[in-house]
Amino acid sequence: QVTLVESGGGLVQAGNSLRLSCAASGGTFSNYHIGWFRQVPGRERDFVASVTWSGGRTYYAPSVKGRFTISRDNAKNTVTLQVDSVGFVDTAVYYCAAAPRWSDYTGYYYSTAAYDYWGQGTQVTVSS
Repeated sequence: QVTLVESGGGLVQAGNSLRLSCAASGGTFSNYHIGWFRQVPGRERDFVASVTWSGGRTYYAPSVKGRFTISRDNAKNTVTLQVDSVGFVDTAVYYCAAAPRWSDYTGYYYSTAAYDYWGQGTQVTVSS
């Protein structure tokens, strides 16, 4: 079992950048693909980006491609989500999640059902 803790959220001005981190403990980090999702009140949790267990492949939601960059450091048990040119639409609670390395991930990386473990989330609020 792996425990995930997100950090880096807060209040950010539109157009600026921020970096979200997901720190893992309690398991073998390289056994998991890691995804980021976000959620606003009253809506479903939406896929943002993900990275495979080795870091060799990344996936992005069309709405964030070109502005968000996901990366991982297996030696430090962390995944980073770099968010550039933030806009009001990026205001949400951001969650990281872990999916087993041996799962059928390629076709389901965008689905919350593919992930077994979730962090508590970090709030990102974009201001003018």
